[in-house]
Amino acid sequence: MKYKEVYLDNGATTKTDSKVLEVMKPWFCKNYGNSSSLHKKGIHSKETLEKSRSIIAKRINALPEEIIFTTGGSESNNLAIKGVAQIHKTGHIITSKIEHPSVIETCKFLRKQGFEITFLDVNKDGFINLKQLENSITKRTILVTIMHANNEIGTIQPIEKIGKLCKEKQVLFHTDAVQSFTKEKIDVKKANIDLMSLSAHKIHGPKGVGALYKKKSVNIEKQIHGGHQEQNLRAGTENIAGIVGFTKAVQLAKEEHIKKMTELRDMLISNIQQEIPDTKLNGSREKRLCNNVNISFKYVEGEGVLIHLDLKGIAVSTGSACSSQNLKPSHVLMAIGLRHDIAHGSLRFTLSRFTTKKDIDYVVKNLKEIIKNLRKISPLQKNYKYSVGVKDKSYW
Repeated sequence: MKYKEVYLDNGATTKTDSKVLEVMKPWFCKNYGNSSSLHKKGIHSKETLEKSRSIIAKRINALPEEIIFTTGGSESNNLAIKGVAQIHKTGHIITSKIEHPSVIETCKFLRKQGFEITFLDVNKDGFINLKQLENSITKRTILVTIMHANNEIGTIQPIEKIGKLCKEKQVLFHTDAVQSFTKEKIDVKKANIDLMSLSAHKIHGPKGVGALYKKKSVNIEKQIHGGHQEQNLRAGTENIAGIVGFTKAVQLAKEEHIKKMTELRDMLISNIQQEIPDTKLNGSREKRLCNNVNISFKYVEGEGVLIHLDLKGIAVSTGSACSSQNLKPSHVLMAIGLRHDIAHGSLRFTLSRFTTKKDIDYVVKNLKEIIKNLRKISPLQKNYKYSVGVKDKSYW
């Protein structure tokens, strides 16, 4: 039987917009010059590179020379954090317990190199405590790295308040804006952001390209050595085709898309909670990404629900999207205080501008049936009744 295909894993990656693909095509077989070359093809590539830099910089109120093109969010995060650390040689870095693995693992790596790392707690909605951040800053603190919006639960941090605090304390502020870029308005000057990571494939651009915003006055150490590309901060021939695609994706992102995704997100949340009992929304209800819905379902395993949804043509994720084959509970869901069994019963639905109301209706209809059937045979419900009692609200 053929099922409707519904892709709701846009937090992991998005489909490349056909308009993006079209503008990229000439840069593979026609305009293929190296932007460092002095002939016509090279000069054409160089001019296009700088035009792209200007367009992306304008989107965040930055200078063109403050945009460094990379392979994506993970490289940008590494370049920012390691780059600052290696310039200072020693010091203290502050981050949170719910960052993307490319931030957490980078900080753990630097801790082995002798740097002091503080991992801030978050509350049940995923927000850091600004007072804890302020109290954690010392004379040795060289960097605060807090993501703008969480990739799993969609919570949007108050980056303007964080940036203001960091400026007052004369500490550099880096934010991972991979999930929020073009979905939330970002003004790097207004928010006092010194470094910010971006990625193309989360916004219907191609995979393998992203950028790091680096404030002109900030010094970092390059991580890839060789040539002098990207202001001598990132060696390697620039991926012009990818950068052109990235730029087009930025240009295509509109305010109307945010409004549409927000409406469909709210519809999905409301319909799930109305149609399926014993569910819990994870993350902030008010300050959350326009396309993110993370729900915990009592008495079922998220992996089982995911597989049954996939059989119906519906793609979602469970746990961390970048480690979906890892059966350990999500570090984000653990940090906001969920029990292991509840975390394992959680799913993330992430929409895009291509998502429709019919998609939402199809998902809710099938999800309701799948959850009902899985609960009938679930040992979790039986074990829960015997262990803590069905009226025990501490289950959540």
